Amino acid sequence: MKINWMQIGECSERPPEIFFPSDGVGVEKAKKICAECPVRTKCLEYALKNRVDHGVWGGTSERQRRRILKARKEAAKENLAIFGENLAA
Repeated sequence: MKINWMQIGECSERPPEIFFPSDGVGVEKAKKICAECPVRTKCLEYALKNRVDHGVWGGTSERQRRRILKARKEAAKENLAIFGENLAA
């Protein structure tokens, strides 16, 4: 039987509203819980892949995830420019 990573996350036994806070203090509280989570990386990648706009996922806020996505997009463009030139040569 395959275990879903969400079932073993630190959030699985806690009220969902902890991870969907309305203020910065709540975000920091949720991020502290995520810091100890064994599936934090999988959770973050899930949120990035699925463009989750709300809540704390993988120890990151909505703003942090937007920054990560933007940085990845810029890095992909740079890699395409670098490797594209090498392939054309």
